[in-house]
Amino acid sequence: MTSVPQLTEDEVRSWFETELPSEEFSGKKVLLIVPDATRTAPMPLLFDCVHSKLSPHVSQIDVIFALGTHQPMPETQMMSLLGITAEQRSTKYRDVKLMNHHWDRDEALSTIGELSPEETERISDGLLSMNVPIQINRCIHDYEILLVLGPVFPHEVVGFSGGNKYFFPGISGPKLLNFFHWLGALITNVGIIGVKKTPVREVVDLAATRIPVERRAITFVVASDGTTNLHGLFYGTPEDAWSRAADVSSQTHIKRLDKPFQTVLSCSPQMYDELWTAGKCMYKLEPVVADGGELIIYAPHLREISVTHDKTIREIGYHCRDYFIKQWDQFKHLPWGVLAHSTHVRGSGTFENGVENCRVKVTLASQVPPEECEAINLGYRNPDDINIEDFANREDEGVLLVRKAGEQLYRLAE
Repeated sequence: MTSVPQLTEDEVRSWFETELPSEEFSGKKVLLIVPDATRTAPMPLLFDCVHSKLSPHVSQIDVIFALGTHQPMPETQMMSLLGITAEQRSTKYRDVKLMNHHWDRDEALSTIGELSPEETERISDGLLSMNVPIQINRCIHDYEILLVLGPVFPHEVVGFSGGNKYFFPGISGPKLLNFFHWLGALITNVGIIGVKKTPVREVVDLAATRIPVERRAITFVVASDGTTNLHGLFYGTPEDAWSRAADVSSQTHIKRLDKPFQTVLSCSPQMYDELWTAGKCMYKLEPVVADGGELIIYAPHLREISVTHDKTIREIGYHCRDYFIKQWDQFKHLPWGVLAHSTHVRGSGTFENGVENCRVKVTLASQVPPEECEAINLGYRNPDDINIEDFANREDEGVLLVRKAGEQLYRLAE
């Protein structure tokens, strides 16, 4: 990782004063699109800066959380993420609407176009060819500017997160989400994560051009030391602001190691409260696990596989990509985004003559009991039997400890 200076709070506030052009928003209704609790970000500071700068000039500013398929939040949690106190909610922010995105409610979605078979075949280099409806939260039609405010990290599906990804899948319907998540799975996590120009990013950016509302973005890069400090802020179109942030993320969020490790203890932060998100502890470290090695997702707080997708995951379990490809008729009717999640957590491998051979062992150390782990094709360890410090400073022995996993990408030096 390259050392990039961090911004102080005063420098962040100064950036908003000089770099966010209020005249572009003058008199307009603005929808601010922000991340949920599964992303590290100084949202109270950033929301205060945005609101303070724009509220005197706009006719309305509301907030929607880019949940994708994550669970809706109560307003108290939304307020907490934005740093809004109960008193401020009834005074300073009384006119700000706080909204969840509902991906699974047809009445909440608007179809704004489609990707054609020719477009999907070209972008996927022949891997997929199909019509894909482009659906987005219909509330966008009530606003004149959509303003994304979100971080950029290496990402297992799209290469680097952020930018137009806050529209798709952030506030989109399931059909496009399922399409490009499976496209990412076909390319594989290792083949796509931390790569700036990917077919999935092209899908997301193309879909965003069909949005009939003006789009802008404030992107930022959170410090690589695990804090909410920032390495940089960028404003512009979602494409341009994302591109500049991704360049900084590639310098600060990718750690290159000289050799792979036989054992990796990947510690899940509290913000990943289900395996659906804690799977990032595998995604970001798969490249540095040796063949035949073990990656342990250490998440003693975790009790759920997935609140939203639990039934499907328990039906299919966790398997490598080829397990699904070579038995496609058995699985093609299921949500492709869930199939993609399964392959990303389980990692690369082969499926020949009815036998699956995954490259690494993936073990879950959480409140999910051993029989449930076995049923979904994951290993089990009792988290109470794990002392994190037993894994520390043992790199020479082939053991790697990552104390806050899920956002920094680990990759071999070559």
